[in-house]
Amino acid sequence: MKKKNRPTGFVFTKHTPKEQSPFERIFEIFQELITHTSGDFEEAMDWLRQLDEEYQLTTDDYTLDDFVEDLKKRGYIREEMKPNGSGSGSGDGSTKITEKLERSLRKRALDQIFGKLKRSGSGNHKTPYTGQGDEQAGEYRNYRFGDAIERISMTESLKNAQINHGLGTFQLNENDLVVEETTYKAQMSTVLMIDISHSMILYGEDRITPAKKVAMALSELITTRYPKDTLDILVFGNDAWPIKIKDLPYLNVGPYHTNTVAGLQLAMDMLRRKRNTNKQIFMITDGKPSCLRMPDGQYYKNSVGLDPHIVKKCYMMARQARKMHIPITTFMIAQDPYLMQFVDHFTAANQGKAFYTGLKGLGEMIFTDYETNRKKRLR
Repeated sequence: MKKKNRPTGFVFTKHTPKEQSPFERIFEIFQELITHTSGDFEEAMDWLRQLDEEYQLTTDDYTLDDFVEDLKKRGYIREEMKPNGSGSGSGDGSTKITEKLERSLRKRALDQIFGKLKRSGSGNHKTPYTGQGDEQAGEYRNYRFGDAIERISMTESLKNAQINHGLGTFQLNENDLVVEETTYKAQMSTVLMIDISHSMILYGEDRITPAKKVAMALSELITTRYPKDTLDILVFGNDAWPIKIKDLPYLNVGPYHTNTVAGLQLAMDMLRRKRNTNKQIFMITDGKPSCLRMPDGQYYKNSVGLDPHIVKKCYMMARQARKMHIPITTFMIAQDPYLMQFVDHFTAANQGKAFYTGLKGLGEMIFTDYETNRKKRLR
């Protein structure tokens, strides 16, 4: 029978980029603007109109009015009516973004920052340790008293029995049993601290938007890839308070100083309530600690240099976290030598990590450290 000739090697075809619709093209820009404006639809649209005038984003066939109508039809925005005082509820309205757009912003942040990552199947973090864990490792050892029956490899055990006793009379005893090793999968509880002091928008640089994107990306990453992990997010200025994942697009700075101690106290309180063995704190900040809340409720503030009283409290919190086996990873968005020295001492007190980073690579750095810190430390 004559064999057919089969083509070998690779066949290359011309790549045709996916063509975007007018809505999709403008929607990409709109999502970036709505992130920068902390969810303010009207301000985002003002910026979009200016960009449209300069770069002709729309055409006569598809205008910004058409785009807004599509946002409504697709469930990305909604109209909210303000009461007019007469009880009829027919006052002036405002446009708000919906949960669907909030989810879209988180997914977009994840794609922007972690777009090159491959998803894992189960959403858990593998570790290099074998034992009575969760996933088969492909390695075998002799059975020991107390090993679970379901861990016994019958194929390998029968093979041992044949080798040890021959094929004539079948025997299988305890010495023939073989157990397949399994690997542990660690779970992690993470608290992400975000500095929202006024310095995050000072000096002509927007530092809060990249921090916000990182938080959205990290939340999307954990909820989709590592669903057994936990992520709590808090912000700190004069005080510290938790925020929900759904509130991240609306995050903005305030006229605040930087109460790092309050943020660390809240972060550790959150982690105390977690059952996971592995716990960690990520802290994104661009400024020195400059505020404390005193027992009488008053604020002690000092924006000049590094205040010894405030710094001492920070070091104390770092050591306390270390005793709780909670590493703190500080992402300092600043290059001031005296601030770097403070972070060095803070990191030494906690035996954690510190990164002195610009804004561009912040997300990749946090993800790298998140993956690294996930491994369960067995003693």
